[in-house]
Amino acid sequence: MKHIIDKMESKQIDNRLIELIQRCEIMVQLTTRGTGYWNVIRMIFQIPLIFTSSIMCILNSFDDGNGKMKIPNVVVNGVSVLLISYQSNLKVAEKVELYKNLSNQFLQLAHQIEGLNPDEIDRNIVNNLIEKYDRLIMSCNFEDIPTKYKLEVIKNNPNKKMPLQLNGASGLRPNSSNVNFDIVSEIV
Repeated sequence: MKHIIDKMESKQIDNRLIELIQRCEIMVQLTTRGTGYWNVIRMIFQIPLIFTSSIMCILNSFDDGNGKMKIPNVVVNGVSVLLISYQSNLKVAEKVELYKNLSNQFLQLAHQIEGLNPDEIDRNIVNNLIEKYDRLIMSCNFEDIPTKYKLEVIKNNPNKKMPLQLNGASGLRPNSSNVNFDIVSEIV
């Protein structure tokens, strides 16, 4: 009887690890898309800042000392400060780093699971890996990743275990035209 219980427990541990790897893979995809999105936002802010700095340099080279360039300098400085404060309030650089780091950490966790020796796996190891995954999930700001990327990840991985934040309980639903539903009616 103990042999049967051990075998059942082993299968349950294997299933939990497979599901955990799938969730890690999903999170790598999602956080990579989040990194890309926030990188584009960062570039959208950086390009005008580069232009305003160049314009400031050009305007200052035309200054002959009689104060004609004060107003253009104030305007260009104001635009630069406005762009910098928007970027700062959105915490764009922090989000790029957060999603890049999370992507790497989820990938490392998946590799760590794949590298486990099947003979050494026990309930404690599985629980520790799940706790590590949970800590990573808690540090992910799902609300800062656009819904289109979340839906794209869901659509691209229909047969994998999803993190709770993507499994439909969060209100995310793939487009109904892409999903096939079998309608079963029962006549009583």
